Amino acid sequence: MGGHLSRRYLWDAEAEPDPLHMPSFPAQLGMPARRPRVMVASASQLSDARVPLEQRDFCGHHLVRLLRCQRDNFPVPWGCHALRHAWDSCQHEDYVMRMKEFERERRLRLRQQRLRKRHGDSGDSEDSE
Repeated sequence: MGGHLSRRYLWDAEAEPDPLHMPSFPAQLGMPARRPRVMVASASQLSDARVPLEQRDFCGHHLVRLLRCQRDNFPVPWGCHALRHAWDSCQHEDYVMRMKEFERERRLRLRQQRLRKRHGDSGDSEDSE
């Protein structure tokens, strides 16, 4: 937790990706069978279920079912345990996916810097001959 902040401010800030402007590399680079993520619940379904804006993510369809179950089984909090577990698992998988994307972006930036440095060094020696 916070490792990206220390790397950004103390070491190589150019290799550290900006989380607000990701990704800067093609999605198929290095992973040709990669599928884009899609939202299962539509925006109208999320607004009808009164899902807060900060929770409208790729796990919104689980949250819609969980909120409906909690409303229907109001005094019994343990009646929706399976749905709560499904939503929590989806949130965890989403978090892991975002961390993998961040790390992929960081490694591709480091690779790009190494290639520039290698081509820059070899390019200078060829011009001098």
